[in-house]
Amino acid sequence: MNTQQETTHLDGKMLIAMPGMGDSRFDRSVIFMCAHSETGAMGLIVNKPAEDLNFNELLEQLEFSPGKEISEIKVHLGGPVENGRGFVLHSPEYGNGDSTLQVDEDFGMTATLDILEDISNGEGPKDCLLALGYAGWGPGQLEGEIQANGWLTCEASHDLVFGDKDAEKWTAALASLGISPSFLSATGGTA
Repeated sequence: MNTQQETTHLDGKMLIAMPGMGDSRFDRSVIFMCAHSETGAMGLIVNKPAEDLNFNELLEQLEFSPGKEISEIKVHLGGPVENGRGFVLHSPEYGNGDSTLQVDEDFGMTATLDILEDISNGEGPKDCLLALGYAGWGPGQLEGEIQANGWLTCEASHDLVFGDKDAEKWTAALASLGISPSFLSATGGTA
């Protein structure tokens, strides 16, 4: 008899923070999962914009001169790990060889400066979200948090990831599961 539980990989799925999860850094967060395996997990928060930084200012800090004004790309706070490092979650038509992690058929993630230069020159992906930092979990940590009612999971959609209504993404993610936030409790139970 196999006593090991089968691990469900969450690559390309969304995590929705439950009320009362105990970590204020993830309050009402919606996280796109870029990678999930037995060795750990990595995702990007898609609904927390960096209020004091826009894409053009970031390009200036990196000493890139944008080929055009790109004001529609928001910079997000991707998570508490390596928050000085940038990650670009993007539509699948863009790929930069080994530098791009093709998460699934709908999403890719690239973490090199090349993509920022391509975006600034109008040669980047059709849709993208720039995140500073990421959310990371060690082996088994995320599974434990899900079992402790810290997260719900749902399918990722273009609007949840790339939509411009960040303040509504948490509620929209819950609605994709048929759940109203008013029905959620900060305490979980066991059956």
